[in-house]
Amino acid sequence: MRKIILISITLCFVGILNAQNVQLHYDFGKGRQMLTTTVEMFKPDKLGNTFFFIDFDYGSKDSGVEGVSGAYWEIARVIKTENMPVGFHAEYNGGLGRIIAAPGAFRINDCFLAGVDYSVNAADFSKGFSIKGLYKYIANKEDASFQITGVWYWNFFDGKITFKGFADFWKEDSDFDYDEKADACFIFLTEPQIWYKVNEHFSAGGEVEISSNFGGNDGFMVNPTLAIKYIFD
Repeated sequence: MRKIILISITLCFVGILNAQNVQLHYDFGKGRQMLTTTVEMFKPDKLGNTFFFIDFDYGSKDSGVEGVSGAYWEIARVIKTENMPVGFHAEYNGGLGRIIAAPGAFRINDCFLAGVDYSVNAADFSKGFSIKGLYKYIANKEDASFQITGVWYWNFFDGKITFKGFADFWKEDSDFDYDEKADACFIFLTEPQIWYKVNEHFSAGGEVEISSNFGGNDGFMVNPTLAIKYIFD
């Protein structure tokens, strides 16, 4: 049922907001070896900007699942006019996954974030950076946490190559040894991407997910992907 609701909401947003691109990644990470599709949109307007993405994972070596093994949705809105020195940021993210072993399915806790955003862009929008300081509520887990997020983009070689990505740092209690005793933990996640623009609609590239204490994994992980992207008009 949750998957049906998630897909329905996703289709509504794709139709209303006109998603900018669809990506197909192959993940080479340890225990992964899976495909992931991403629908992504960034749309600025006079009152700020809206960003969302939806990921679907298709099986993985460790999960043993054939077909969709995970779904994740993130949507954020920044309210900012030209006369405002900082913007106001609101965000939701959450999802679910499944594995062959017990318990068979798991929930990615709903998260609600709110805070401030400071952004700087070049006059021609060839590059830019934003940093966000956010209050973070993690359902059934953290009533009052925080997250610091940095986002960047850089288009060079006449726009043929784009280097972009984000970095998140937040606090979230984690039970790595599954003894039902969660320990206080700080989590870091960054996903730098590089893309080569083949033509107006197609790009090729990939990303590297670099993390510490993320996704139930104790310690440092590096998971690279290769990808193609279709860009909408």
